[in-house]
Amino acid sequence: MEPVKVGLLGLGTVGGGTVNVLRRNAEEIARRAGRGIVVSKASARDISKPRICDTSDIELCSNPMDVITDPDIQIVVELIGGEDLARDLVMQAISNGKHVVTANKALIAKHGNKIFSAAQNQGVMVAFEAAVAGGIPVIKAVREGLAGNQIQWLAGIINGTGNFILTEMRDKGSDFDDVLAEAQRLGYAEADPTFDVEGIDAAHKLTILASIAFGIPLQFDKVFTEGIRNITREDVENAEQFGYRIKHLGIAKKTENGVEMRVHPTLIPERRLIANVDGVMNAVLVKGDAVGPTLYYGAGAGADATASAVVADIVDVVRTLTSDPENRVPHLAFQPNALTNIPVLGMEEVTTAYYLRLEAQDKPGVLAEITRILGDSQISIEAILQKEPAGVDEGETGNATIIMLTHNVLEGSMNQAIAKIEALKSISGKVARIRLEHLSR
Repeated sequence: MEPVKVGLLGLGTVGGGTVNVLRRNAEEIARRAGRGIVVSKASARDISKPRICDTSDIELCSNPMDVITDPDIQIVVELIGGEDLARDLVMQAISNGKHVVTANKALIAKHGNKIFSAAQNQGVMVAFEAAVAGGIPVIKAVREGLAGNQIQWLAGIINGTGNFILTEMRDKGSDFDDVLAEAQRLGYAEADPTFDVEGIDAAHKLTILASIAFGIPLQFDKVFTEGIRNITREDVENAEQFGYRIKHLGIAKKTENGVEMRVHPTLIPERRLIANVDGVMNAVLVKGDAVGPTLYYGAGAGADATASAVVADIVDVVRTLTSDPENRVPHLAFQPNALTNIPVLGMEEVTTAYYLRLEAQDKPGVLAEITRILGDSQISIEAILQKEPAGVDEGETGNATIIMLTHNVLEGSMNQAIAKIEALKSISGKVARIRLEHLSR
């Protein structure tokens, strides 16, 4: 049987890694797919640029449309990133009857509904395992391995840059800006790190995970997103003192009132396995009603790790080339006509626990005022720590740092309480707030 011909759009890190993995493991891949798979054509902006892979037997071109219009190519692999050009190329490939594999999380999160509809009409597949958590096969696990479960919630460390920064802040006692500079020097963070440290990259991935977990359309615009720039080394140290670690989590949860989709710094108990995922590694914790909690851990980026997921998608597509399109695994786990528009909750409607840090005058009655405000808002305190002001002579009044952990409360109620606390004359500046999740039920 003739090998399946694949066309690559992009020959950068992931593209080169894909060529290498396909070449290195060609025999094993053919045994799994049922036939050989070869990259016959690839597009790149500069075809003369040195590559991490051997391209001597690949036809190179600078125009990606040459790949899409090639009648011999059955699978187009989009690895150029970005949105507009990638979207146009993928839609054209689908229109031309090509199957598509992509590692582009922004493309799927923001345009996936339209792309999947077009693919269904054309009877082709769009595979996107590499769009979430690099080499970890979490898409397949949730979509297929957990198909017998009602997914109750998931929580993931799905951005390696943010996880590296928080790990270094904890291990070295460094400030955010210093660790960010180190991450950029090591190549873990871009010159403009906004997508990583502000949670946008994680929000793209969470959008996809929530959709396949709960059977809802992709809704990136409804994900609450908060970054890690305001996390201080004091916060990291305080969390450790209480037995918690701070991770930048993407959390999706199905409740009686709707679906939560949120990305934000989160305190989690240090005894949880996911709390011990360090450096640039990724992990996703998924809770199903039948199986309970399951954890998926591994490399979330890198040439070979991401190529592993891309090649797995190519193999899946090859396996289904001769199958009835109606009997394929649905793109978003649920049959297209079975997706439901469960409401996505605004952040004020979310219930969670909190870590609060505030600066207050070190004098009698101040703590009582704060606890009274919290009590009036039905917010109960789990733990409290007061750090006495440093460098203040005996008899003088300075500002003390007060750290509190609360039990679960509606975010809207916490917002109101924080506004009242910040209005007190005895309080200096803003109240620092980090959400807290136990991830136990």
